[in-house]
Amino acid sequence: QVQLVESGGGLVQAGDSVRLSCALSGRTFSNYLMGWFRQAPGKEREFVAAISGSGGYVYYADSVKGRSTISRDNARNTVYLQMNSLKPEDTAVYYCAALTRWTSLYRDYSQYNYWGQGTQVTVSS
Repeated sequence: QVQLVESGGGLVQAGDSVRLSCALSGRTFSNYLMGWFRQAPGKEREFVAAISGSGGYVYYADSVKGRSTISRDNARNTVYLQMNSLKPEDTAVYYCAALTRWTSLYRDYSQYNYWGQGTQVTVSS
């Protein structure tokens, strides 16, 4: 049984930074491609970032590219999302997800096998 637990969200001001963490338990972490998605009220879940099992490949949505960094620590079974220069439009519930195989469709949330419960990030202006 794979479990993902996110942490690190909260209420921040525009221009601030936040670091989200997601811990995976139950399986070999390095086998999974890990992704971050977000969902704002009334909107569809959208891709934020993804990282390959080795950490050698990273991918970002255009909306966060240049101000966000996804990383992972396979020894700690944890993936991180550092977001800087936060904007009110970054307000959403952020979810981490695990994919058990490589796919070029890593931006598609329906491809992912496991999901965390989400952590709220609210950016005030």
